[in-house]
Amino acid sequence: MSALVSVESVDAGAIWRVTFGQPPGNILDRATLRELSDTFHEARKQTALKAVCLAGAGEHFSYGASVQEHLPDEVASLLAAVHQVVMSILESHLVLVTAVRGCCLGGGLEIAALGHRIVAARGATFAQPEIALGVFAPVASIVLAPRIGQAAAEDLCLTGRTVSADEAKRLGLVDDVVTGDVMEAAVDWARRTCVPRSARSLRYALQAVRASLVARVHRELPELNRLYLDGLMTTADAVEGLHAFLEKRAPNWVNE
Repeated sequence: MSALVSVESVDAGAIWRVTFGQPPGNILDRATLRELSDTFHEARKQTALKAVCLAGAGEHFSYGASVQEHLPDEVASLLAAVHQVVMSILESHLVLVTAVRGCCLGGGLEIAALGHRIVAARGATFAQPEIALGVFAPVASIVLAPRIGQAAAEDLCLTGRTVSADEAKRLGLVDDVVTGDVMEAAVDWARRTCVPRSARSLRYALQAVRASLVARVHRELPELNRLYLDGLMTTADAVEGLHAFLEKRAPNWVNE
């Protein structure tokens, strides 16, 4: 569809292979998020479409959201773009299979966690490292717990630690760990599971099974974005952490 998102329709339009970003990191800046939102809005219109298989371009899924666009002058518009892509995915009512290779970090993991199934390459790694930058992950704060449990979600969000594909599977974050092509594995799962079903029935089933999650995101994500903008971003440490990352130095926390 664009330089930032490519779409291949297969199985007579029942499955889309979607690849996003610019290697090596497939950073989720506003332009990429906007293209992803447009892609899922367009996908919703395709009546024969049953599943979207999503992967990052190149060797990684995504290093996460743009740190530069997290700075005070730009962060409000970045959060709005993240909110928009999350809702476009949830409201497409399409099965989402995320195919993860390499690093799946921060905002990349937030998007991957929206998948109904996550297929990971053996060497893939996962983390919500925002806390190391003095910030937090609004979307992950909502969507991780239903997938892996509250305690495991708090562990990832509060420590920022990196987990392997195998540990992610033990946590319930990842469904399959494969040694071959993760996109092909994702498509194969969608082909076996979704293609034999009615596209219309699948969409109604998705609305039903995710009704509580969608309602929670609608209700809580604006509140967490306000907490981020009106609370966190008024602190010295949030700005310091972001600048320290960009300047490749250790942060000097003042605890204020």
